[in-house]
Amino acid sequence: MNTYGVLILGAGNSSRLGEPKQLLRYQGRSLIRHMGEEAIAAVDAPVMVVTGANADLVEEALRELPIEVVENDHWEEGMGSSIGIGVSELQLLHPELSSIIIMVCDQPFVNASLLKKLIQHQKVTGKGIVGASYENTIGTPVLFGSSYFPALKELQGPEGVKQILRHSTGDIAIVSFPLGALDIDTADDYRQLLKR
Repeated sequence: MNTYGVLILGAGNSSRLGEPKQLLRYQGRSLIRHMGEEAIAAVDAPVMVVTGANADLVEEALRELPIEVVENDHWEEGMGSSIGIGVSELQLLHPELSSIIIMVCDQPFVNASLLKKLIQHQKVTGKGIVGASYENTIGTPVLFGSSYFPALKELQGPEGVKQILRHSTGDIAIVSFPLGALDIDTADDYRQLLKR
């Protein structure tokens, strides 16, 4: 039986924004809590958040949610290190997982129905990777089957999953998600979001 976990990346220090993007409020809840709640609604469990900068504040924002937290002491090294630590920890605690969905915390339009689409698409296509597509790119949220766990655990540096996606083009299915192009990197991005 296929079992799905979700890994939410919430370790960065949002240097371009000037305040922790994980804690920005949108529709009455912080972005990190929004991601956590949508992930739980999609897969039930397990859901894990990788913290780093502002770890205590991020953990506080997730209080009372059935979410596991792992702290990345090397978060300055970039997204790759957070993915490596998160996938290792998820697999250690939940060796039965057949796929992991990787999410970032600054795509406010990600919701449970999109995550369920990724899972459904994987069941239908049998592909090892199912990614969201927007603006001619494939990106997060992205589902990886267990054959990719070793490569994910090896990731380092700022690049994240792009290098794996580039080398696996024959094994990728996509789910269209135009709103995925909107992520929050600057104060202006956040103002645009609040105006919508």
